[in-house]
Amino acid sequence: MSADIAVLGAGMHPWGKWGRSFVEYGTVAARAALADAGVDWRDVQAVVGADTVRGGYPGHVAGATFARALGWQGARVTSVYAACASGAQAIGAARAQILAGLADVVLVVGADAAPKGFFAPAGGERPDDPDWLRFRVLGATNPAYFGLYARRRMALHGDTVDDFARVKVKNAALGALNPNARYRKAVTIEEVAASAVVADPLRLLDICATSDGAAALVLTSMDFARRHGVGDPVRIRAVSTVTPTFPRTVLDLPDIATDSAATVAPSPHSFRASIARAAYEEAGIGPEEVSLAEVYDLSTALELQWYEDLGLCGPGEGAKLVRDGVTSLTGRIPVNTSGGLASFGEAVPAQAIAQVCELTWQLRGVCGARQVEGARVGITANQGLFGHGSAVVTVR
Repeated sequence: MSADIAVLGAGMHPWGKWGRSFVEYGTVAARAALADAGVDWRDVQAVVGADTVRGGYPGHVAGATFARALGWQGARVTSVYAACASGAQAIGAARAQILAGLADVVLVVGADAAPKGFFAPAGGERPDDPDWLRFRVLGATNPAYFGLYARRRMALHGDTVDDFARVKVKNAALGALNPNARYRKAVTIEEVAASAVVADPLRLLDICATSDGAAALVLTSMDFARRHGVGDPVRIRAVSTVTPTFPRTVLDLPDIATDSAATVAPSPHSFRASIARAAYEEAGIGPEEVSLAEVYDLSTALELQWYEDLGLCGPGEGAKLVRDGVTSLTGRIPVNTSGGLASFGEAVPAQAIAQVCELTWQLRGVCGARQVEGARVGITANQGLFGHGSAVVTVR
């Protein structure tokens, strides 16, 4: 178990397709987080930027990019890239600096201006790049993989297309209440079923879009928070960025083959489950203590898998949770009260940070119509390509 750090500020730029620079989005989110914290930009001692890899150098080296946009004032900078786990890596880097005594106040920013359609690797021939290979050799776009994963759940656990649709219906209803969400319209199971097939059995409304957007946090030491007059802030208690263990016996993007388990027994826990287990262990809690969760719903079927990987239910029981309303706003363990990626879409460097923004507001009790009553402990779950884990535990 390690020491807590304080979340003094949280801010976002609304998500959508705005057609502007990611720097503009990130600067808006950063200023919102600073205002929320009541901290002057000149008091920030370090900036950690979560990179985007499109448009030249990775995010123009994002930490320095945002420091420059806000006005050079001498803060040290860090830039990180871990695909969809970039935001958690950024939070982890900021937390390490605070706990090491290198900084009292750190600004974390992630922002993106995403392309139209699904994500694909940059151009050029890279036969040693597994992400390039899975497109070139298999044609395995992200939606194709999501469809295969949904088929696997149907074969193993008996999930149905209506189960997947119920996830979208739940998240869309919550996204309709979130002013930062891109899609703010409730949908029905029938509307999900009537949307175009993208990767059978998944329809268009089962799969998240690509979006522009940004999120930012002001993280501080507990001493600074108290000196700043905040005696009971939301706190980050754990950040899990673990990698897989050998052998891996289930395909996971971008890999197109599994490891051999002929001589080494596979781990009893999947990679995604290990991400959550490490977070729980570090925080000194178990899943039974969690008030709510924000999970990485790239597709509706993947959200059901996260229920199981977070220990909210047993293997194969995810669909039952959504059928019974357990993960709804008024259920035992609400999931994706923000509306999730179903309502936001992917802005890759920002999404793990956005998850912590939502938990921060929930634990403060300021979410209005989508507020979880009595929320005290939250967990995020995310995952980046190439074995990047991402989970954050917040408490109050």
